[in-house]
Amino acid sequence: MIATCGSARRSLARAFATPDAGPVLLFVEGAAGLGKTHLLRELAELPETPDVARLWWRCGADGGRPEPAEGEAWREPTLLLVDDVHRADEDELRRLRRVLAGMEPGSAAAVTYRPEELPVPGMPLGGSAMTYPFRLTVLRDRLAPWDEERVRRAAAEVMGEGESCTAEAVSALRERTGGVPRAVVDLLAMLREQRPAFTGTAAEVAAAGVPARLAELVLSRTYAVSPAHRPLVWAAAVLDGPAARDELIAVSGLGAVPGGDALLRALESAALAELGEGRFGFAVPLAADAVRDTVPGPVRQDLHRRAAGVLSRRQPVPWAAVGAHHRAAGEYRGWLRAVEKAAESAAASGRHQEAITLLERTLATPGIPPQARARLAPLLARNAVTGLRSDQTVEVLEQIVRDADLPPAVRGELRLDLGLMLSNQMGRFAEGWRVLEVAAAELREVRSVLAARAMAALVTPYWPGASLDVHRGWLIKAAAAADDSGDDAMRTAVLANHVGLAMSWADPEAWDLVERLPVQSTDPACARQAARGLCNAADSAVWLGFYRRVDGLLTEGRELATRSGAPYTEHSASGTRLLQEWWTGQWLGLAKRCEDFVADTADMPFLASDAYVVRGLLAVAQGDWGEARAWLSQRGTFGTENLPVPLGATAAGAVIRLTLARQEVADAAEQARAAWTVVAGKGVWPWAAELAPWAVEALARAGDTATAHAMVRDFAQGLGDADAPAARAALAWSRAVLAENEALAEGRPDRLPRAAETYRKAAAAYAELPRPYSQALTTECAARCELAADAEGGAGESAAGGAGEERTGPAASAGPESPPNPSASAIAELESCAQHFTDLGAVWDATRSRALLRTRQPAKKGRPPGRPSHSDQLSPREAEVAQLASSGLTNREIAATLHLSPRTVEQHIASAMRKTGALSRRDLAHRL
Repeated sequence: MIATCGSARRSLARAFATPDAGPVLLFVEGAAGLGKTHLLRELAELPETPDVARLWWRCGADGGRPEPAEGEAWREPTLLLVDDVHRADEDELRRLRRVLAGMEPGSAAAVTYRPEELPVPGMPLGGSAMTYPFRLTVLRDRLAPWDEERVRRAAAEVMGEGESCTAEAVSALRERTGGVPRAVVDLLAMLREQRPAFTGTAAEVAAAGVPARLAELVLSRTYAVSPAHRPLVWAAAVLDGPAARDELIAVSGLGAVPGGDALLRALESAALAELGEGRFGFAVPLAADAVRDTVPGPVRQDLHRRAAGVLSRRQPVPWAAVGAHHRAAGEYRGWLRAVEKAAESAAASGRHQEAITLLERTLATPGIPPQARARLAPLLARNAVTGLRSDQTVEVLEQIVRDADLPPAVRGELRLDLGLMLSNQMGRFAEGWRVLEVAAAELREVRSVLAARAMAALVTPYWPGASLDVHRGWLIKAAAAADDSGDDAMRTAVLANHVGLAMSWADPEAWDLVERLPVQSTDPACARQAARGLCNAADSAVWLGFYRRVDGLLTEGRELATRSGAPYTEHSASGTRLLQEWWTGQWLGLAKRCEDFVADTADMPFLASDAYVVRGLLAVAQGDWGEARAWLSQRGTFGTENLPVPLGATAAGAVIRLTLARQEVADAAEQARAAWTVVAGKGVWPWAAELAPWAVEALARAGDTATAHAMVRDFAQGLGDADAPAARAALAWSRAVLAENEALAEGRPDRLPRAAETYRKAAAAYAELPRPYSQALTTECAARCELAADAEGGAGESAAGGAGEERTGPAASAGPESPPNPSASAIAELESCAQHFTDLGAVWDATRSRALLRTRQPAKKGRPPGRPSHSDQLSPREAEVAQLASSGLTNREIAATLHLSPRTVEQHIASAMRKTGALSRRDLAHRL
């Protein structure tokens, strides 16, 4: 567990390098627990010393080891390993000095000791200076604590590689143990055995307790100090961190002269250590807990009371620590005042999560006076809305707003922030909307600024439920209330929401509104709202398809959010970036970026909803359909019905596509109707772009062409003349899908070229954006229509909305292997699509398009008849089937993708498993 010190290894190895090399004496110093004995064991196994005798000398154990007679020397090369020389008495030290002085060439000794326990500091061999022989090389090495990387490796060894070895846990372990290896390993052993199982939080590390070995060591040293001097050690335990001499003396209550003498005695006994210039405390921070627990209660309270006073004089004042000392001293009014100041200080410097945690813990304490709750609860709410998480904050606020003793203005403010959290951070839109409406009514008479804020929140259009017209109505009210308030930050907040609303439905004035955001404001509150407005604009620009404008908006918005302390806005901007990367084809590493974002926002999964959906879309394209379903459903973290409308429509479109690919047409049609109802009810028609093609296809294939036509008509009318490039392209795609399905249903292959032309218009529109994946899908559809029109019996191919899945039923029969005169341009298009899908990493799409290409491309001339032999190598078709099978697709799904029968798929999988030696479909992924 403890690595050999490289310099110690090299020093001793030199002593045995040549027969006439001079002897080497290596002193190794290290505080308790740094691994001195372990180091000696590793030195004893040096590969450079195969023929060297090894002698152990454990000081203080049995009086030492045999030594040469007077005047003699060791008769063979010897490595002497002397452990814990600080334990040796004067007689043992005399004999050891004589042995070391008699070492001959070819011999070496390593001597370890604790510097804090030497009788004479700096002299490991006693108070008498030793006369070292001329040829003896004397070296000194010092063991150091572990850094975080070494602690992480130790955690992985003890706990096992996995989620328990989190960066948070490693940092807490390093801080609590000071990196002392023995303390690290012992504490890890305690965490490994704890129940419930350790999950890797800093709080769990802090609550684990003190390892028995460390507790015994520090208590033995503490109680070796005389009772008159012991309060100074107790003071260090109460302060629980490096402290100045005068602070320790003040907390101990001993007075200047006795306190100074007590500090010297504590250092001499190694109960305390000098941790830096003029700063003293425990060498292992965790040791303070063991000492503090032994201090009598009344004495401990006095120590805490004095500690609160001492820390109040530091600059800057550590108010959270001051509050903790007041509470431990039983001074509850002082505790609550300090908590309020600590939270205000943390919020002012942008440390919102620190403020939230402190306030949550405080407000959850029973018996907090109403006046204190009225001061602390709004502070918690403001930080929670600006910062990140949490469920606990919502629970605390829900309890507090039911308090009948709260002043109406305070209750209204809390209800406002509760509504914002429910909507923006928890995804509970329906509840949040109701709470905000009540807050707006409560605050209208007492707090005009906050009333405007509540109304402004109701302007935000992303939530399911209220229509676009309702949001416009609230915008009028919010703007009037903000003007009446005279508050610039409130006006900016309304403007930021106005930007989001106008951009969502492609209002021609939207970009002018963006320019009005006060991005140069020196007021942090205004700057935070301006940052939110920029990020709102970036998000809407992504949905509209203005991808080239997104970069500038996100960069400026995130920088402003960072400067003004708005972490929620920063994180929401990260989600927008993931959406942009998905649509613009920046897929390299995108899955990992999504997963990392989900992990970073684990306390607030709704904030990562963009990442969940993008990860699901990637899984669809890659053919990992089981994972796709899980990601698109937010992995059960919250109901998908609560997703923002555009994101919910996107996820619904992907789920409909999967359902169609599985030939579950009736289910796909039901899903399409439900999803379309939500989008149509909202009335923000650009948000239908990611749903419309798949919904139209589902209904057309289910035979409900009337509803499919109505969808396309409503989509077109809803867009009107709006400048929404992504929605325009999706409208063309939807019309092409409808045209293709009608041609197939009516048995009119001569009408398929018209559908192909409409697909190409959609592809050209996507190329302009650019959206390479959508461009390839629609180009593939165009090529498929051309090939089906040219082939005899071409009505057998389904639209599949670009998916190209085979339709089952009496009207669906595959075309011949080599149709007469296939369209050369369509084949070239299909080949290009297959390559684009491959370049993107869309495995499923690439496999499907290549399979379609093979059914329509003539056999190459010169190929001998019969199937080529692949011996024990996978054939191209077997490789395709195995790839799809290992990603989780069923035989039926693979058959639909590759235009094969399920029986043929089964045979290909069996052959692939036999050739690769795979034991299961899952094993195929590792064997391929």
